[in-house]
Amino acid sequence: MDKVRLGIIGLGWFGEIHGDAVAGIPEIELAALCTRTESRLGELAEKFGVSQTYTDYTEMLANPDIDAVSVVTMWDQHTAPVLAALEAGKHVFLEKPMASTVEDCRKICEAAATAKGILQIGHICRFNPRYVAAKQAIDEGKIGKIVSLSSRRNIPAAWTPEILNKIGPIIGDIVHDTDLMLWFTGAKIERAYAQTVDVRGLKHPDIAQAMYRFDSGATATLESVWCMPDKTPFDIDERMSIIGTDGFIHIQDTFPNLGIVTKEKFHSPDTTYWPLIHGVTAGALRDEFTYFARCILEGRKPEVITPEESMACVVAALAAERSAATGEVVHLN
Repeated sequence: MDKVRLGIIGLGWFGEIHGDAVAGIPEIELAALCTRTESRLGELAEKFGVSQTYTDYTEMLANPDIDAVSVVTMWDQHTAPVLAALEAGKHVFLEKPMASTVEDCRKICEAAATAKGILQIGHICRFNPRYVAAKQAIDEGKIGKIVSLSSRRNIPAAWTPEILNKIGPIIGDIVHDTDLMLWFTGAKIERAYAQTVDVRGLKHPDIAQAMYRFDSGATATLESVWCMPDKTPFDIDERMSIIGTDGFIHIQDTFPNLGIVTKEKFHSPDTTYWPLIHGVTAGALRDEFTYFARCILEGRKPEVITPEESMACVVAALAAERSAATGEVVHLN
């Protein structure tokens, strides 16, 4: 095999972005698309020049010409297609969060452990060069023992009305920083506390703050605001500070590393995750798909993120959601 023939299951806005990303990767051929919405299927099949289309993922999985699938359904609909794909011998790229329950995460991990195909969870931040550089510095001992971490991941209100009727900011975005903090510290989260604020009366609250206590003794605070005002100039205001006994690391991404002023507004677009460069979608999303393809072609399991690590951050984020709902500290162990 010199190229991975990939099918995408789930064609919402991020499923389309997956298509944009893999279209520019020499090691991947976008070979099939699947969604229950026939109009959407036709639209994206034409955009990507894909002839094999399905409204039932089981039919896609029965196609021997498909080597791998990307599962980009809603998070509470991940488990069935992932288990079916692994059972069919396909390689699987699964968007985070892994699943909506700890039990489903466990089922996926168990299936991946014995599957013929590999499973990679789409924790895109582990392919952000700034976080990778931070991890390298931490592993080299440059800041000593980590004692405190804090993060911010805020987005404009215009992005989120539809999303907030499906998923909240803790499991939707704070899960990113939870995973990074677990990665950086190499520790386990012992306790979680969180609170939320409902601004617009949607299914899930607009604002969340969480706090963690790690078994290493480190503490963390995490913020995600999904209702920044309409005039907000950024796509994502993303920051993290990591304080150690001998030094600290500060990461600032997206805003304002590029500022564009026009007659209408000042804007700071994404330059990291899926920017368009010379007509091709580039950035961390393309890099993680390239890594996925190379793991398949070289016959090795992904090491940048394991299923068990992905499950750990879901466990912590769900604990934070329970805390926000009850007002109580949740003990994980």
